Amino acid sequence: MPAVSSSVLVPYTSYLRVYEPLAAFPEPERTHWTRYARRGHRPTAQDEQRRSLADLLPTPPVPVRVHESADAFVAEVDGVVCVCPWRTRLRGWLALEEVGEALPGPLLDVALPPVVRGQAAADYERWRADNPDARPWIRSSVWQVPVGWFTLFSDDEREYGTAGGEGPEAENGDPGDGEPADGGGGPGPYAPTLRYRTPMVQARRRLARGLKTLRDTIDDGPLTESLIDVGRWLEEFHPRSLVELDYGGLVHALSEEQLAKDHSAADVAEGIAALRDGDGEGAGAAYARFTERWRAVKERQFAN
Repeated sequence: MPAVSSSVLVPYTSYLRVYEPLAAFPEPERTHWTRYARRGHRPTAQDEQRRSLADLLPTPPVPVRVHESADAFVAEVDGVVCVCPWRTRLRGWLALEEVGEALPGPLLDVALPPVVRGQAAADYERWRADNPDARPWIRSSVWQVPVGWFTLFSDDEREYGTAGGEGPEAENGDPGDGEPADGGGGPGPYAPTLRYRTPMVQARRRLARGLKTLRDTIDDGPLTESLIDVGRWLEEFHPRSLVELDYGGLVHALSEEQLAKDHSAADVAEGIAALRDGDGEGAGAAYARFTERWRAVKERQFAN
């Protein structure tokens, strides 16, 4: 299915997704996803983003959908169908909790009036009481890929290319091909994509090794806390799941040359290995390459 262009601004957001096998879902949800996965055409990441942004256009805006999304991304892992539910409503509530830290108070009050935020918070509190174990299958980060996410992957799992609108995965709603992976209005039917995919067991193993190395060699800090947080999240999912890191809209903040040279997972792995071997100079060099690359991306959010 050809990619559809859009006037919606590209959200410069990256995503960490988990695809779980159908067997991990209780009934009747399992039956729903089984039927859903058989559909010939499914919504893409572009559709997901467009719908979310459209909810912010009314006055007053709708920061959290009234009903939970029944859509998901679908992938096949060694012949096993796995799905990554959008859970747009839950993610909307979680994002609303964080937005206060990202925007100045006056701007926040204009974009999302206090009465709107208060109603959403009350709705979430009531919903949470009935769903205490709920968690999202998708995490997102604006203007960066958190360094801790890269510890889950190896460089040989890196997939980079220019996705054509007629690709087979474009028809089944896979977020990594056929449509701009960020869900926004990309430059047309040929948009670059950069993603990593790995089995859950590998992701957990790499995270555990990285966390042990950090604890053995340096003081606890933001990176250690990030790995602990991601590790707890991953433990919530089936061991035969697939973990995906998608650069999403960040591919539009980098040139094709920069994307082709971006081997951030390799830099992170090299830095952790150097720490493990007591090579402080090597660890510093790898970290410098990583931070310089992503500093340039983050600084673009302040450009006019």
